Amino acid sequence: MTIILLAGATGMIGAEALALLLADERVRQVVAPTRRALPPHSKLHNPIVTSHDLQQGAKWWAADGAISALGTTRANAGSAAAYRAIDFDYSLEVATQVREAGATRFALVSSMGANPRFRFTYPKTKGELEGAVGLLGFESLTLVRPGVLSGHRREHRPAEAFLGSLLQAIEPILPAAARVSPAATVARLLVEAALNGTAGRHIVTSQTIALAATGEK
Repeated sequence: MTIILLAGATGMIGAEALALLLADERVRQVVAPTRRALPPHSKLHNPIVTSHDLQQGAKWWAADGAISALGTTRANAGSAAAYRAIDFDYSLEVATQVREAGATRFALVSSMGANPRFRFTYPKTKGELEGAVGLLGFESLTLVRPGVLSGHRREHRPAEAFLGSLLQAIEPILPAAARVSPAATVARLLVEAALNGTAGRHIVTSQTIALAATGEK
């Protein structure tokens, strides 16, 4: 059975992915480094880390596959530097550590419109992260690019909540690519990629997420 490392287990997508992994018979152990302790589980190893000490080189980084669901916004981070530290620096460090420890499959939560040449900070940073992770040499790399997310979020993002409600209200007339991306569906796609990702670089678009959520093809 498989060992999966999950970064970002306390976030909206990460919490969904954690529940799926713990319930999956294919998974022997979930390693979920967090800043605060998670509820105990027989399959969970929960190293406590800080923003100043990610325990680089620790034995628990060794996993068969990994998921990074780390992410925030500039407003919630408090500054551009703090935002980049989470969305780029920490995320890249997670990918680097698991790759150096032997992981061959990596699934990353990115964003619709991710592009390193974009002038807006959020999609630009996501695009830069995709490029940097792509250089690490994972056998299987899956980049999941959701649109506006829906689901239960602990932190308050009023703009996202408002836009998500609006999009859900008019969803019947929207093309799949413009619909909300349910966190539960994003998590399911991440888990499958970390467990069974095939060789190569794979991009999962907001359209694919929306169709997966409804069972359409």
